[in-house]
Amino acid sequence: MREPRGERKRRANGEESRRRILDAAAEVAGVRGYDGTSIALVSEKCGLPASSIYWHFKNKDDLLAAVIERSFDIWADALTLPGDDTDPAPDRVAALAGQVAKTLLDSPDFLRLGLMLTLERRPEEPSARRMFLQVRDTARARLAAVLATLAPSADRDAIELVTTYAIAAADGLFIAKEIGGDSVDLMPLFDLHARALHDALVRLTTETS
Repeated sequence: MREPRGERKRRANGEESRRRILDAAAEVAGVRGYDGTSIALVSEKCGLPASSIYWHFKNKDDLLAAVIERSFDIWADALTLPGDDTDPAPDRVAALAGQVAKTLLDSPDFLRLGLMLTLERRPEEPSARRMFLQVRDTARARLAAVLATLAPSADRDAIELVTTYAIAAADGLFIAKEIGGDSVDLMPLFDLHARALHDALVRLTTETS
């Protein structure tokens, strides 16, 4: 059964409004952080009334959790290992790191806002912080699976260690970019990170063997 034309139009308008709200919230939160973000500021930024925002999201925390979730959906696509088994492993890791770096440059909201929330301590944990930790666990599991594909003989402890290192180093490079701005080029830094990551994986695999 075909959807009525009027209903399709209302749905499309609703999706566009939601996109505008999320874009505005990401921009405001990226500058002001969690506490400095308000529905009023998001309304001013996106040009939609507060009632429209509350129609999509029950409160600010729900809105920022949605910002993190949407940004992660974009970022997580980068955690796909390029090439095939015939390609050299170091090149595949470097290509993967390049994908991650590019996505962080294009869509940094997930990591920027998530790190802000993670480093802050509140009596009551915001759902946006829980969302970040949840999707970060998903990213960690996905990266661990990629590394296990590259080093099938490595034991679980080695994979977990390299995964932790990979994520921690990526966080640090992202923060360096946030601090240094245009003076910091993420692409070559992530390429260097990829080479170090592969070397660590090979060394730990050899030691295990």
